[in-house]
Amino acid sequence: MNSLIAIGAGIAVFGALGAGVGIGIATGKAVEAVARQPEADSKIMKNLILGCALAEATAIYCFVIAIMIIMFFK
Repeated sequence: MNSLIAIGAGIAVFGALGAGVGIGIATGKAVEAVARQPEADSKIMKNLILGCALAEATAIYCFVIAIMIIMFFK
């Protein structure tokens, strides 16, 4: 049963991988946008920070669910 708990927690944390990839892609696109239009720097950075915060929140939720799986199903 302990191995199933570990597998469940691993699958729950797997959602954080998507957040990491998403933040990387968003940062790359923001850098490209700033390179094309330097005058729009402040608007691009505001949207980038907001998007990264939302993606990071998703990763934190995945981590919390994994911890809950480990603690409650022991």
